[in-house]
Amino acid sequence: MTTATVSTGARLHVGFQNLSLARERLYGGIGIGLAEPRVTVTAEPAASVAAADPLIRDYANRAVDVLAVSGVTITLEESLPRHVGLGSGTQLALAVLTATARAHGLEPRSRDRAPAMGRGGRSGVGVATFAAGGFVVDAGHPTTRFTTEPPAAGDWTVPPVVARHDLPPEWRFLVVVPDAEPGRNGNDEDASMRAVVERADPAIADEIAGVVTRKLLPAAAAGRLERFGEAIAEIGRKNGAWYADAQGGVFRPPAGELVASLEDCPVLSGVGQSSWGPVVYGVTDAAHAEEAAAAAQDALTDRGLEGEVVLAAPAGTGARIRTTGDRQ
Repeated sequence: MTTATVSTGARLHVGFQNLSLARERLYGGIGIGLAEPRVTVTAEPAASVAAADPLIRDYANRAVDVLAVSGVTITLEESLPRHVGLGSGTQLALAVLTATARAHGLEPRSRDRAPAMGRGGRSGVGVATFAAGGFVVDAGHPTTRFTTEPPAAGDWTVPPVVARHDLPPEWRFLVVVPDAEPGRNGNDEDASMRAVVERADPAIADEIAGVVTRKLLPAAAAGRLERFGEAIAEIGRKNGAWYADAQGGVFRPPAGELVASLEDCPVLSGVGQSSWGPVVYGVTDAAHAEEAAAAAQDALTDRGLEGEVVLAAPAGTGARIRTTGDRQ
């Protein structure tokens, strides 16, 4: 019997390039793969599907169907916090798919099969970082195809990657996970995105395009930390202008207070909110990482918040896959 273990890091979602129906392409995700925190699952072939967690069981059933195999037993070894802005859904779904495929001696083809797993419908960042890590910009979808209504389940392809760069290994991403209400997901997220897209100002998309081409991509390619941080912070704030009505400000509470505090930290750049939050992030280097973490802990304490502070290197590769045993 073959046992397959798949482990993958979280991702940060800086924002989208466009949310206006007045422009040719919609969405276009910008994000970063992280080495930590991680989700890890182990799979063994079985005659049916077995998993203790209902969400994992749902993903396992999808994987078994798309792979046309008998079944799988999935064990969760490490988990990401859910609905906080770290891409837990996509990373977990693709980890389950990949582990199931490898346990049965099959190729997972995670990009092709992500829609069948219910992932990659708006942003392709999580799928791309699962495959190869790095800093990623995706192409988004044709606006005529993706209107205010989401497509039928699985009736999409994951948007192609238009730019990917390995970030310097000495960079560190500060990740602050406050104990707060989870970010929007599922039907609530669909409804919120519909409202945002219906009234999104296309001029913001034009401004973001300039930041991406003239600041962000050159900084990523050259490994210029300060310039990269300035660009992602600017993109995050411009995205926040689109979301302000839906989330109660450019950043949602309590992320906004944490962002305001951490923007004053001299060793941090690029402070922003990942996806719907409440995760707040910033970028520094290994030499200043502990100072940045201390500032984050102080920011939480000063606001009477509990939470976790993580220092993560950028992910230079995709998911780790290990198989043991022989198929019978």
